[in-house]
Amino acid sequence: MTAEVCVVISDVFDAPILDIAREFSIPNAYLPPGRFQTRLEPQAEVELVRMLRDAGVELVILAGFMRVLKAPMLEAFRRRILNIHPSLLPRFPGLDAWKQALAAGEKVTGCTVHYVDEKIDHGDIIAQREVAILPNDTAESLHARIQITEHELYPAVISEMCQKLSDV
Repeated sequence: MTAEVCVVISDVFDAPILDIAREFSIPNAYLPPGRFQTRLEPQAEVELVRMLRDAGVELVILAGFMRVLKAPMLEAFRRRILNIHPSLLPRFPGLDAWKQALAAGEKVTGCTVHYVDEKIDHGDIIAQREVAILPNDTAESLHARIQITEHELYPAVISEMCQKLSDV
């Protein structure tokens, strides 16, 4: 199943993904996040919904988006917002999950693709993939291996979701 990237939006002004989008002539935009560190300004979130709807978006894929979404987005794209997190949720939600797993002495961690809801790294789990924690792992080496797994799992899940949407 093929999918089309309709728009790339970032709340980071100089995010490299915006340059990549421009390179491939994909519509893109910077959305100023406002004064809150963990969520968008209410009017910014309403604007985000408008931008996504105007672009014809059916499935919202988050990557590196470190803000909790609220009602405008959650209602507009119910069960159509996906996120990937570098742990086997519900273990280690939040920031630096791989560091949390190392500090806890875990032998296995991984990544999770989940639906986004109003809580941090909480929505229904769609898919998970394990990554072994090796005896000599550092936070950096473990994170690098988790990212490789994320780069395999997320596109596979997105493809499945696009297939389901096209079957509807």
